[in-house]
Amino acid sequence: MARIGAAVNIITTTTPSGDVGMTVSAVCSVTDDPATVLVCIGRSSRQYGHFSTAGIICINVLSHEHEELAPIFAGKGDVQMTERFTYAKWIRLVTGAPVLATAAASLDCTVDRSIDIGTHTVFFCAVQAVHLGSSRSGLVYHGRAYHRLLQKEA
Repeated sequence: MARIGAAVNIITTTTPSGDVGMTVSAVCSVTDDPATVLVCIGRSSRQYGHFSTAGIICINVLSHEHEELAPIFAGKGDVQMTERFTYAKWIRLVTGAPVLATAAASLDCTVDRSIDIGTHTVFFCAVQAVHLGSSRSGLVYHGRAYHRLLQKEA
């Protein structure tokens, strides 16, 4: 799977104990009517319980500018959850989940349904609101490393 390049995202939710986020690459569009995306989360993840019970997920699509933020939300350096959110500016939309203000795009979603497959749960998320950042660049994960996608000057 390391040879399949994928967009890098930080997914977030909010719980009674605070905001939670993690870096994921297993995100995919399902349908545009109704607007639905899927997110796969390993059930062994420390954050899994928060996402499985919250009922809301915001998918923040990262740009090249977030290369240093991605590993923090992936758990590198054991940065405490509350501190992770101090490394960027966050806003709220419809669901109340944290939205990365500078993300290339953010999809604020409610969880419509979920299915357990193997070691993961696939969450089908109904898009409630969209926030578009100004960056049109991207960040992908391939070969166990981050790679920046930059648009060429016109």
